[in-house]
Amino acid sequence: MKVYVVGAGLAGLAAATRLAERGCDVSLIEASAQAGGRCRSYHDPVLEMTLDNGNHLLISGNRDAFCYLKRIGAEARMTGPTEARLDFFDIAERARWTIRPNAGALPWWLLSPARRVPGTQIGEYLALAKLAAGGAGRVGETIDCAGPLWERLVEPFLLAALNTAARDGSAALAGAVIRQSLARGGRAYRPRIATPNLAAALIDPALAFLAGRGAKVTLQTPVKALEMDGDRVNALILTEDRIEVGPGDCVILAAPPWIVQDLVPGLTAPDAFNAIVNGHFRFAPPKGAAPIVGVIGGTAQWVFAFEDRLSVTVSAADDLADHDREGLAHRLWRDVAEVHALPSGLPPWRIIKERRATFAATPEQNARRPGARTRWRNLALAGDWTATGLPATIEGAVRSGETAAKLLAG
Repeated sequence: MKVYVVGAGLAGLAAATRLAERGCDVSLIEASAQAGGRCRSYHDPVLEMTLDNGNHLLISGNRDAFCYLKRIGAEARMTGPTEARLDFFDIAERARWTIRPNAGALPWWLLSPARRVPGTQIGEYLALAKLAAGGAGRVGETIDCAGPLWERLVEPFLLAALNTAARDGSAALAGAVIRQSLARGGRAYRPRIATPNLAAALIDPALAFLAGRGAKVTLQTPVKALEMDGDRVNALILTEDRIEVGPGDCVILAAPPWIVQDLVPGLTAPDAFNAIVNGHFRFAPPKGAAPIVGVIGGTAQWVFAFEDRLSVTVSAADDLADHDREGLAHRLWRDVAEVHALPSGLPPWRIIKERRATFAATPEQNARRPGARTRWRNLALAGDWTATGLPATIEGAVRSGETAAKLLAG
């Protein structure tokens, strides 16, 4: 069987590598000049270093993502601490604390005031169990969105996972995140960061895997249309070419939703999106700096300490996306300097804005997500915007590619 995978982001790479592993003849077609989609790396001429477009991370319990990494031989390229540890800094109060869950699912760590969120009582954590049950509404309709537990753990955690204002986010998606992480114990949510960068950990090994199995990878080749014949796709229309899809061949569309909607008649898909802003600063972190610090009350939300730089991520950042980059750099660096007690002078910087980083993870947008199966028997969909049961995360993207591959292979 020959399979054409349109889109070489993580969803497309997961599908392509799974099918190549099964012995299928895979052709991967990407519109841009490099594979990886939103998980890409590039050499920045201003900072003179390799940067990731965003500070994406996994947690140790992301089963689909780690199955993908094992398949392409890149498990060792996701590194992180041996135990779960969440460091936070409150800008206004200049307070630091560390949440230290135990490894197992029985949360005995809540018995220790030194290990839980400062100012919280054990009974307050029942809200997490309530949220884990999910629901059809919003997070704010499910639990009380106030108090130290909300402000110092739940809100920043969900804001990062959903890329949507936490109280407005889908309770179903928030519940799925809780069940896959906090509810499974500390061993399931140890942070894992791509080393040395996203391309080296998640993209390049997949391309090497495909090359080793005879797959064809074509870049800078946008698919302009699909030619349908009854209940199947029989051709891919390119800018100056046409690819015939044979009787036993299949197609997986793993492109962004606004592209796929132009290709598939009548497709309902998410149509509201939220931005993410990332800042990179060429300043080596101080010795012993925590690899990730959650920031409360600042413009920055998470500060990442890499060997050669400090980086910042701001989720649901639509209100920042229109600000000038230099002004943003100053605002973000002030927070970084507070977190790590650094000089206030702005070092060399780079601001990266992704205006349509993910779909808005609200109940309304979640309801618009299509499944992998379509009414064309040789066409499947993949992407973190499809109905994975998760928000738009690396885990969701990989899961969607696996689902599409299994559907067509079956």
